[in-house]
Amino acid sequence: MSIELKEIFFPKITRLFLIRLGIIIVCAYPFFAYICIPLYINGASMEPTYNRFGFNFCWRPSYWFSSPKRHDIVIVRFAGKKIMLLKRLVAFEGETVEFRDGKLLVNGVLLNEPYVRYPCDWNLPPRKVEKGNIYVVGDNRSMPIIGHEFGQTSLIRVMGVPLW
Repeated sequence: MSIELKEIFFPKITRLFLIRLGIIIVCAYPFFAYICIPLYINGASMEPTYNRFGFNFCWRPSYWFSSPKRHDIVIVRFAGKKIMLLKRLVAFEGETVEFRDGKLLVNGVLLNEPYVRYPCDWNLPPRKVEKGNIYVVGDNRSMPIIGHEFGQTSLIRVMGVPLW
């Protein structure tokens, strides 16, 4: 029994084929709606780590049984909408974040960030991260502070991590 190439690409539309297709769609929808969410990267705040206009997936189970760590790239839900942003987690609640002479300091200590290739030329006065929040920023520090800094956000808004 041999299968022709055209049968692989153009299967016969039978009842069994439609049932299998329906099962695949019913199983795939919850997976891509709640577990592995498609994500379109728009913007240069995470360059060169992630190029603008890229595509990735938000892997939700990453923080189901563990907590985010410093330097993790997290996907943050923006203002309860369907907009999700990729940002780097740099500080936790109770810590102080400051940009001085283009360098990031957490609690007055210079943070080692080998992933930052474009240094910034602006300063930011010390800010204390409030209870229940984290502090996230982009990797492209050469951008103006408005385009790059997301700042404090609730830990509840962290959706997951990029799949790749």
